[in-house]
Amino acid sequence: MNRTPCAIVGVGLSEYGRETGKTSLRLHYDAAAAALGDAGLTFADVDGLFSCAITGSLHGNLLPEYLGISPRYVDSTSLGGGTWESFVEHACAAISAGLCEVALLVYGSAQRTEFGSKLGTGLRVAASGPAQYYSPHGITVVGAYAMAAQRYMAQYGVTSEQLAEVAVTMRRNAGRNPGAMYRDPITVDDVLSSRLIADPLHMLDCCVVTDGGGAVVITSAARARDLAATPVHVKGAASAFSHDSIVAMDDMTYLAPAARASDRALEMAGLQIADIDLLQVYDSYTITVLLTLEALGLCKPGEAGDFVAGGRLGYDGSLPTNTDGGGLSSNHPGMRGIFLLIEAVLQLRRTAGPWQVERPLTTALCNGTGGQLSACSAVVLSVEA
Repeated sequence: MNRTPCAIVGVGLSEYGRETGKTSLRLHYDAAAAALGDAGLTFADVDGLFSCAITGSLHGNLLPEYLGISPRYVDSTSLGGGTWESFVEHACAAISAGLCEVALLVYGSAQRTEFGSKLGTGLRVAASGPAQYYSPHGITVVGAYAMAAQRYMAQYGVTSEQLAEVAVTMRRNAGRNPGAMYRDPITVDDVLSSRLIADPLHMLDCCVVTDGGGAVVITSAARARDLAATPVHVKGAASAFSHDSIVAMDDMTYLAPAARASDRALEMAGLQIADIDLLQVYDSYTITVLLTLEALGLCKPGEAGDFVAGGRLGYDGSLPTNTDGGGLSSNHPGMRGIFLLIEAVLQLRRTAGPWQVERPLTTALCNGTGGQLSACSAVVLSVEA
């Protein structure tokens, strides 16, 4: 099947941050309305819907009813945090196949309003599948990432101070974003003196817990020419999978799905990783960033700790990364992949506002990570057709 060139023609955010007092469905609606307005389209134009939720069943039925639309194509695949990068791949394929013309990718979660401080600690969910064998022993999500961090640090000699550099840089990026949940500067010492959550990960090594929603509108590049917003072209998109639980990961020091997905996405785009001007990666924990940088081929195994030194990932660094402050400081409403796409589009269109990167940007790579370092999806974007 020939691939139809596609472009992102609208992005939108709902209110996000601490308790918004809104339901998850309302956050979906607000983000979708903003994205469609950005594109100069209406809900009536949407014939493809791509969305999933952390909790709740039959999301693909409930959300269209709430939005007041009757799409002819619905995808509610859930791969965790990187789902929305995979949805870009799915949406472009659906448009190429003639299954839809205007694809709405949307997410909303009121997890902080609904669960507050109980999230991840007070909730009791029956374990199934492989989790039924390890969850009684206390392996949580943060515990799984901590295991990967322990192994990585032991194998390569990377230090907690080097992990902390990621959190410090993300907070510095967030300082320019008025919407970021945390904006006050922090130091490496602040990270290391924050409460230990799961050794070696401290509280400031972990993503924030917020409400929030975001939406992206995709259509063919041909139709994009007639719409309101500057199109950002999808040059490549790919996904890869490895395992479900961390106990089945072949090598906790190597994020193989990110390597496979990004290699394919870059190949589709006809680019090398050195051609990327802007990076948006999943930063659920500081270790996630180090593993991702190495998987993308930006540095060799064990070298990411040195790579992030000196503010390289800062908005004014040589590789601006998570320029809104990322999940470590700006927002993380359960699954954050759609915010990577939105931030990349805002930066490439030069409409980010006070946190706009000053130097010219042509290309961006977004890499979402889901599960326990389980699945990754990569998208290459460009302002050039």
